[in-house]
Amino acid sequence: MNKLFGTDGIRGVANIYPMDPQTALAVGRAVALYFDPRGGPLGAHVVIGQDTRISGDMLAQAVAAGVCAAGMDVVLLGVMPTPGIARLAAASGAAAGIVISASHNPYEDNGIKIFDGSGFKLSDAAESEIENLILNGNVGGKGPSGRIGRVKKMPDAGGQYLKFLLEAVPGLSLDGMTIVLDCGNGATHAVAPELFRRLGARVTPMFCDPDGVNINDQCGSQYPQQMARVVVAQGADLGLAFDGDGDRLIVVDETGQVLSGDQIMAICAADLQRKGLLAHNVVVGTVMSNTGFHQALRQMGIQVHATQVGDRYVMQKMLAEEAVLGGEDSGHLIFRDVHTTGDGLMAALRLLDAVRTAGRRVSELAGIMTVFPQELINVDVGGKPDLDSVPAIVEAIAQAQSALGDQGRVLVRYSGTQNKCRVMVEGHTRKVTRELCLKIAGVVKKELG
Repeated sequence: MNKLFGTDGIRGVANIYPMDPQTALAVGRAVALYFDPRGGPLGAHVVIGQDTRISGDMLAQAVAAGVCAAGMDVVLLGVMPTPGIARLAAASGAAAGIVISASHNPYEDNGIKIFDGSGFKLSDAAESEIENLILNGNVGGKGPSGRIGRVKKMPDAGGQYLKFLLEAVPGLSLDGMTIVLDCGNGATHAVAPELFRRLGARVTPMFCDPDGVNINDQCGSQYPQQMARVVVAQGADLGLAFDGDGDRLIVVDETGQVLSGDQIMAICAADLQRKGLLAHNVVVGTVMSNTGFHQALRQMGIQVHATQVGDRYVMQKMLAEEAVLGGEDSGHLIFRDVHTTGDGLMAALRLLDAVRTAGRRVSELAGIMTVFPQELINVDVGGKPDLDSVPAIVEAIAQAQSALGDQGRVLVRYSGTQNKCRVMVEGHTRKVTRELCLKIAGVVKKELG
């Protein structure tokens, strides 16, 4: 088991190990050593970007110092959505891209995510190698005095990312549309309103005033309720909510109904299929994908492959199956024909393109799938033993699954980024689903809390 890396990079509370400057310095040096082990040509560089958390500057500067100490240059991108950092890493010829963000977590947390020079998230094996370098003190990880790296800033990084997005869906016009945006006081706060205005939409921005501590605070993709009320009050066509680092999208239709990532993906899958662009009639989801999603795509003749939770695992399966569309119910959607990672803004553009092509309202398109009632409870845990080794939990899961039969399912797993156990139950009625989920969560809390 990795000691630092979880499902999506390294996470923790800011200024406490492992999210402290000392560890961030070691991470920067380890990344430079991994991607440039022999001290390559002068000018090799790593790009570093961050979200709007108050701890972002501290950690970004520490990582940059580590990269420079190992002899590589750093190009700072400033506040930038995670997918924008991945894109600019590849476009600038960087050896790697590093993101300082804890995604949808509260401001107290922060994290470090790493992309390779092609804009892809790292494999488990690559993360293990980097982790070994970090934990072993970066042996040999200092360059000679004449090869210390320099720090630069990329001019108009946001403009370059915006240009990439605009070119990704050619011909898309949003003239006459009214869109409400909830940027979660995060990394999309500047680029998202500009993007949709450029395409002709009337934009109502919300939560676009980050102050370092209000990121994801009752706003963004985890809390779309306020946005939903504004959509209905204004008679807007839809609302788009992003998480703190901009790789996740949640949509509200014109009636104020929240759409899940699965519903967005189903709409986009149908659109790509109609256009003859859904390679091999294959889509990749995860074990968290709703049963209704599987049923809807099966009716369209589309095969769904499921992976473990984590968009990097989705991408790995997409590459193996040559799929162009994949994602998670949480709102991470990947369009492999144009990008190497999940991108909330790209997903929004592809959804809007589907809406324009169909000439129908979002609520009508969302009817493509019936969402099975799903209950998810996060239980704080003191440790993470193998769940199969806890008899009471095994028995509770078995009883719930027996009660559901073939009309639902149970999934209990640990969070890869927090000390939580996620209990998910999916069933044919809301009442049964909630009762069973509460029962399992109670057992988990008693045994592990």
